[in-house]
Amino acid sequence: MSKDWRAKIGLRQGDLTEADADAIVNAANNDLKLGGGVAGAIRVKGGPAIQQECDRIGPIAIGEAAITGAGRLRARHVIHAASMRLGESTSEPNLRAATRNSLMRAKENSLKSIAFPAIGTGIAGFPIERCARVMLQEVRAHLDSPTTLVRVEFVLFDRHSLEVFERVLAEMKD
Repeated sequence: MSKDWRAKIGLRQGDLTEADADAIVNAANNDLKLGGGVAGAIRVKGGPAIQQECDRIGPIAIGEAAITGAGRLRARHVIHAASMRLGESTSEPNLRAATRNSLMRAKENSLKSIAFPAIGTGIAGFPIERCARVMLQEVRAHLDSPTTLVRVEFVLFDRHSLEVFERVLAEMKD
């Protein structure tokens, strides 16, 4: 196994909506309704065009991911990772599938960079440690196969989340 995948992963604390990436990932519900949390910030900063496009696409299956334009955001696209139903929580299999499908949408659209939040850890209440493990495993598997992605960034809302992701990444075997 190659260590190349590690060089393509970035971790930082910050505002996902400000990320300079081809796509940012929205922690979405399967109805693609941009409510609170990450989705709410994307709706407010990106403008109404993103929700309008979501309304034309949704609903989608839980575990799936859909790609839209990014409205007024710096990114060119938003990938909506549907890890839950509106008002419900995220499960590990749904988080795993939504992460994998987000990476596939990026590859299908020949994107070079993508920025993820810690999906499911806010409103959906998924434990940050399990989130980091699942998402980093999926990103590693994707980067170990042919892909257009050269940069996968995790933009984490708070210091604690960043520290958890840093520790989990450091513990992963090459």
